[in-house]
Amino acid sequence: MHAAPAFPHLAGYYVISLRPAGAHSGLRREAARLGARTFALSPWRIAHRDDADTRAALRDALAADAVIFTSPPAVTAAKALQPLLARDGQPWLAVGAGTAGTLERAGIVGVRAPARMDSEGVLALPELAETRGRRIGLITAPGGRGVIAQALRDAGADLRRADVYARVPTPPSPSRIARLLALPGPWLLPLSSGEALQRTLAALPADAAGRLRQAHVVAASARLADLARDSGFEWIALAADARPVSLLAAAGPERPTS
Repeated sequence: MHAAPAFPHLAGYYVISLRPAGAHSGLRREAARLGARTFALSPWRIAHRDDADTRAALRDALAADAVIFTSPPAVTAAKALQPLLARDGQPWLAVGAGTAGTLERAGIVGVRAPARMDSEGVLALPELAETRGRRIGLITAPGGRGVIAQALRDAGADLRRADVYARVPTPPSPSRIARLLALPGPWLLPLSSGEALQRTLAALPADAAGRLRQAHVVAASARLADLARDSGFEWIALAADARPVSLLAAAGPERPTS
């Protein structure tokens, strides 16, 4: 538990959450601790895959020389398909601390996650320093972190990919958009997924997308900060990583624009 801050530096803010449907609680708790309210604007919901092809791909990926999980939902979906058991000497890698924690709760010991919790961070781990000819398992979903798969292929890895869940689009309803437009400012947009941002902007009508672009963005990586800038946002701060506590710690009226 985090103690209440001496000054709730986000008092008066609305945090616009682009997390998947049903996955807003961690961000909501941290926002409330800092004095802000949260508005859920999920671009998708998570749907586990359970078919023979997915099960076969997962078995193949988990038998690789090293295994990468890209998100907590990837761990949860994989665990629902088969027990997760690491072989001796087989590195299990996670993109971030949240994914690593989910793996550890599933019984995996010694999970490695980078200090820089993004695609570039996990690719820089020493376990992936030399991948040419090695079998690398990637447990993930369609879309999302294509940077990892492409970089591994370019490096000569024998990529064994298992898409164990899907992101099912959940476009906002007209009533949800009306509620969004009625929210007072200022708005804060924690950004941990480029795909979530792009899908959200594409799904919103012009007036709502324009209003969203006035939000203060806190990006989980420099790549996401660049994407926000290219998408028309002007107030952008860089967080240490994608955890809610880090994203919201990087925000607040005292932060300079970038």
